[in-house]
Amino acid sequence: MKPVLLDGSSLTRDQLVMVANGAQVALDPGALRHVARAADFLAEQVRRQEPIYGVSTGFGSNADKLLGAHPLRDELPGARKSGRSLHEELQHNLIVTHAVCVGEPLAADVVRAMLCIRINTLLKGHSGIRVRTLEALAALLNAGIVPVVPALGSVGASGDLAPLSHLAIVLLGGGEAWFDGRRMPGAQALEAAGLAPVSLSYKEGLALNNGTAQMLATGALALHRLERLLDTADLAAAMTIDAFAGRLGAFAEEVHALRPHPGQVHSASRLRELLDGSTLADIPYHLVPRFHTWLPSSWETGEARALGFDIGWDWVPSDQRHGREKFYARFKPFRGGKKHQPQDSYSLRCVPQVHGAVRDAVAHARRVFDIELNAVTDNPLVFPDRDAEHVEQQVISAGHFHGMPLALAMAAVKAAIPVLASISERRLNKLVDPATSDGLPAFLIGNEDGTESGYMIVQYTAAAIVNDLATRAHPASVYSVPTSANAEDHVSMGTNEARHVLSMVDDLGKVLGLELYTAAQALDLRLDMINAARDLARRSDAAGFARKIRGVDEDSPLHATFLAEVEALRGELAAAEPFHPGRAVGLAHAEIRRRIAFLDRDRALDGEVAAAVQLVADGSLLAALNA
Repeated sequence: MKPVLLDGSSLTRDQLVMVANGAQVALDPGALRHVARAADFLAEQVRRQEPIYGVSTGFGSNADKLLGAHPLRDELPGARKSGRSLHEELQHNLIVTHAVCVGEPLAADVVRAMLCIRINTLLKGHSGIRVRTLEALAALLNAGIVPVVPALGSVGASGDLAPLSHLAIVLLGGGEAWFDGRRMPGAQALEAAGLAPVSLSYKEGLALNNGTAQMLATGALALHRLERLLDTADLAAAMTIDAFAGRLGAFAEEVHALRPHPGQVHSASRLRELLDGSTLADIPYHLVPRFHTWLPSSWETGEARALGFDIGWDWVPSDQRHGREKFYARFKPFRGGKKHQPQDSYSLRCVPQVHGAVRDAVAHARRVFDIELNAVTDNPLVFPDRDAEHVEQQVISAGHFHGMPLALAMAAVKAAIPVLASISERRLNKLVDPATSDGLPAFLIGNEDGTESGYMIVQYTAAAIVNDLATRAHPASVYSVPTSANAEDHVSMGTNEARHVLSMVDDLGKVLGLELYTAAQALDLRLDMINAARDLARRSDAAGFARKIRGVDEDSPLHATFLAEVEALRGELAAAEPFHPGRAVGLAHAEIRRRIAFLDRDRALDGEVAAAVQLVADGSLLAALNA
C-alpha cells in the first residue's frame, strides 16, 4: 500500500482510516522546511533569553515561573549534577508526569489515528518541534509500534494532554507499547523495531501532548463507521416496508421538495431506490391475506400443506358499505392483512424525516472534523516570519486546544444515535406484534401447537440496547470540571463525548442487524402468504377460493353477490405475476438467507443473531447491493 503523504493541509478522513488500519505515512519535504524554520526560531529566542510560555516558563498555573540558567538542586551540598538543562527537563517532565490515564487501552486503530493526526498537525510548522523529532514520531508509527493509551484521562482542553503523553512517552523510551503482537515496555518496543529514544528540545513536549488528537481520532473513526450504518438503516427500513407491503407516497420526490432538509431528501431518495421494482409496496389492500394458524385441513394439495400456515380474508357485505361505496368501487370488499388506511405508522412513514435528521447531524460533524484534521491545536502558536516588536507577537498563546467544536458536534451525534436505534426497534416490534403487523403471525412463527416463541426475544434484545444507548446519550460537554488549579477553568469533555459515540455506533449496528434479521423473516412470510393466495387462485374456482374467506352461508340472499365478488378477487390474484420485493431489498434478503435460514420451527437463535449483527458490522449487505 502506498504511504499516505502528510503535509499538514490535505489529510482526509479516508486517509486517516487507511493509516488507522495499517497504512504508512510519508512527510512532505516542503512542510518539513516550515517545521525547521519554527524550531530554529524558538532556539534563537531561547538564546536571547526571551520569556516564552512553555519554553522558558512553566505550564498552566506554573506559567508565572521563569526557568533559570541551571537547576537549583545542583547547588545542594553534595548534589550530583543532572547534566540536563531546565529546558529539556521541563519538556521531559511534562510528558512523564502527564501520562496518567487509566482504564482499558484504546484500540490500535484509534492510537494509530492519533499518531497520524499529531504528525499532520505538527507539519503545519507552527508548533516549534524539530524535524528529527517529528521524523522519529513518523518512524514509530511506520514501524507498527502502538503505544498503550488507557482510555480515561482527558478533559478535552489543553487538548488531550494525558492520552497524548502516553503516545509521546514511548518515543522517549518510557511507557508501554504493542509491537509484533506483544505488549512490552516502550524502550523494548523501540529497540525491537530498531529505533532509538528521543530527548526533547524546546516546546517539543508541549507540541506532542497539547492538542485534540484523541477526540479527533475517536470521533473520525466513529463517523466513518456511522456513515455505513446510515445506509444500512435505510436498507433495514426498506426491507421492513416491503414486509409490511407499505405505502410509497410518503417518500415521493415532490413531497420532500416541500421540506428540503438535505438528509431527509437523501433518505427519501434512497428508499425509492431500494424499493424500486417492488410489487409488495402499494399493493391493493384486498390482495393481502392475513395469517391463519395451519391445520391439517387447511390445504387440499400436498405441496400447499407444506406451507406451514393458512390464510384468510373477511368479506364486507354490501349492506355494510353504505357511505363507502366509492371506496369499494376501487378496492374489492375484502379485509385481509392490510388495513384499509392510506398511511402507515410513523416508524415507516417518517423514515426520511428521522433518518434524514440523523444524517444532517452527522454531516455537520463531518464538516467540523474535516476542518480539525488539518488544524493546529497546540499552544502557544509560533509565527517566526511575522513582523513583531516583541516575541509575544510571534509566539502567541491562544486556545486552539479547546475541544468544544468537536464536543458539541459529537454531542449532537450522540443524541442522534439512540433516535436511529429507537425507530429501528419500533419497526422490529411492529413486525412481531400481531396487533400491528398487518396480518403476519405473532412473533413471525406458525406456532400451531402453542410451543414456539419465534422472534419474540429478538425484540427484547433490541429494546435493551436502545435503552442502554439512551442512558449514554447525555452530553458530556455540558458539564465542565475545572483543572490545573483553575488556570484551566472551562474544559470541553470532548474526548469522553467522542469515546462514547464510538462505542454507541457499534451498538447501533447491533439493533439494525436485529431489525434486518427480523424483517427478512417477515418478508418471507409476506411473500409466501400472498403468493400462496395467488397459486390457490390459479388452481381453484370461486367456490374453492371462497373457503379462505369468511362470508355468508349458501342460503343467504347475499351468497350470489359474495361468490361473484370472490371470483373477482380470485381473478385478480390469478392474473398477477409472482409478487416480489424491491430489487435492492431482494439482493439484501438473499445475502441474509445465504447465511441464515428461514425459521420454520423454533431453534437456537444465538448463532444466527450473531451472524446478522456481523453482516452489518462487516458491510456485507451493502457490498451485496454495490456489487
